[in-house]
Amino acid sequence: MAKDSDDMGNEGSVLKAGRAAVASAYCLASIGESIMEIKFTTGASPLGNVLVAATAKGVCVVSLRESDAGAEDYLRARFPKAEVTRDDAALKRALDTVRERIAGRKVDDVLPLDLQGTDFQREVWKQLLAIPAGSTRSYLDVAQAIKRPKATRAVARACGANPVAVVVPCHRVVMSDGSIGGYSGLPGVKKALLAAEGVEYAAAT
Repeated sequence: MAKDSDDMGNEGSVLKAGRAAVASAYCLASIGESIMEIKFTTGASPLGNVLVAATAKGVCVVSLRESDAGAEDYLRARFPKAEVTRDDAALKRALDTVRERIAGRKVDDVLPLDLQGTDFQREVWKQLLAIPAGSTRSYLDVAQAIKRPKATRAVARACGANPVAVVVPCHRVVMSDGSIGGYSGLPGVKKALLAAEGVEYAAAT
């Protein structure tokens, strides 16, 4: 896996319930495989159309878009060489889990993840997974946690590149001055996700 320059078959094989699965699986990447097989499903949510996609190892994409077509286009653009097929039955539990989390319910439920990115990005995403629901951290906090206190901009870029929105909670990372900061998804989603977890901001900036 390259360094950053700044510094599931049936449901049982796609989705394994329980915390232990995530502890060992969230950084198992398939990016080096010649042909990736990705299954996906979509569904409506209060914050837009949500797409959930997974390899055999775990969820690799969660994306909120204005339409199902837009969400699928995003998935195919991110993995242009993958074999992508729709499988609503295999991903039903994963989609339901994501929608519960969007609503601020069952936010401690976990999914096995197959996070794909640079070593630096995955180190940042691992730190995001450690932020409790209803809490926030600054970009500087995350940079310090990975022992790269001067890499706040790189941390912000890694948050923006997070492929598994909602589940890998980049929405819990805010500015050092307490303002809500940016978000790469649809407008208002970051504020809404924080509000669903009990964190209120007067305005997005």
